[in-house]
Amino acid sequence: MTKTIRVRYAPSPTGLLHIGNARTALFNYLYARHHGGTFLIRIEDTDRKRHVEDGERSQLENLRWLGIDWDESPETHANYRQSERLELYQKYIDQLLAEGKAYKSYVTEEELAAERERQEKAGETPRYINEFLGMSEDEKAAYIAEREAAGIVPTVRLAVNEAGIYKWNDMVKGEITFEGANIGGDWVIQKKDGYPTYNFAVVVDDHDMQISHVIRGDDHIANTPKQLMVYEALGWEAPEFGHMTLIINSETGKKLSKRDINTLQFIEDYRQKGYLPEAIFNFIALLGWNPGGEDEIFSREQLIALFDENRLSKSPAAFDQKKLDWMSNDYIKNADLDKIFALCKPYLEEAGRLTDKAEKLVELYKPQMTSADEIVPLTDLFFSDFPELGEAEREVMAAETVPTVLEAFKANLEAMSDEDFLPENISPQIKAVQKETGIKGKNLFMPIRIAVSGEMHGPELPNTIYLLGREKSIKHIDQVIEELKR
Repeated sequence: MTKTIRVRYAPSPTGLLHIGNARTALFNYLYARHHGGTFLIRIEDTDRKRHVEDGERSQLENLRWLGIDWDESPETHANYRQSERLELYQKYIDQLLAEGKAYKSYVTEEELAAERERQEKAGETPRYINEFLGMSEDEKAAYIAEREAAGIVPTVRLAVNEAGIYKWNDMVKGEITFEGANIGGDWVIQKKDGYPTYNFAVVVDDHDMQISHVIRGDDHIANTPKQLMVYEALGWEAPEFGHMTLIINSETGKKLSKRDINTLQFIEDYRQKGYLPEAIFNFIALLGWNPGGEDEIFSREQLIALFDENRLSKSPAAFDQKKLDWMSNDYIKNADLDKIFALCKPYLEEAGRLTDKAEKLVELYKPQMTSADEIVPLTDLFFSDFPELGEAEREVMAAETVPTVLEAFKANLEAMSDEDFLPENISPQIKAVQKETGIKGKNLFMPIRIAVSGEMHGPELPNTIYLLGREKSIKHIDQVIEELKR
């Protein structure tokens, strides 16, 4: 790398941090950190209609939670919000107006809509047609005077070079070319309210902040030729562009949509459910990028060291909730108990389950958990009535040896003293039933597990029985024995 690396993540504070935007931030972060460059955050808050109060704080807070840090932002630098940069935009708009590269447009929304309708009916490609076309200088002056007298506030449009060819060598997709004639005509760079449009402001910002590489989603590809037009008009060198492929839902094969209500898509959702941020960081890093090899679990430091922009995928990235949950479970299983217990405590407390055995319950179910909020339903057995047996459990309990196993194990539990009622002493009682009855394997363990917990699968049986307590374990066994007699 000969160029000084400066990249940015530039969110609009119009809502919560989406997985797609988090990926954009993450890839820019990894690229900067891998090459020893600068990663900055700029807030693009010129869309006042969609502006959400507290949107900026939410974006930054969720990025921090993910484990992403930055070198420059509105917290450390002045004028890193677009709303604070209006004078700068105006300076360059005035320059383009003075040079005849832009002009004030007085066409109304009604006139634009009528022209779009005419073009649609005529089967023409929608495009803006210069309202001054065919006017003499006197007619143009009279038209402007009439419009201003009527109180019509103009927009400012960039005069498009329709003969121009706009191309770039995309970091992901290779060479991309657009013809100026296919852009849709002269386009607005300043709205009636005085705010710049996105495609103008982003160029001024990226140039002013010396951004070297723009890495973003491929929904921005159509914006790039417009931005190149602004670079050309102002005589500036454009940065390098890289457009990441879209993210699809692995179940539907369609673009990940906010309407996919069965898929968690906002970082805030994962925070609230108690996922580990390291797991989400790891998962997002592999959405459209592959480090090579078979491994999928990486620390942040490993991902920074491995990141290679040449391995950004040209194929859509599949968002697979099952894979994310597998990855999250792996992180939880391998995390320190203290860390996972601290993560689970708020959910246990809210459910009224923060007892003296709470930490042991978390330890028991830690290998099964995907997110900390699961600790509540997982521990229902210890705080609720015995669950009704399902069809599969009833089938197991229909075996003729089941009553023999349960009666023998119940007697062994009753014979244990309170001091001896510990996990390491419960396991020998199960083996004693095997020795006493000659019943072994699934025919021994499965009836006991179902009788105690109501389920065929779960954590280690001696630990479950210990945490359930002797009285409740015996009570559950009695309930099942009585049911089997009916």
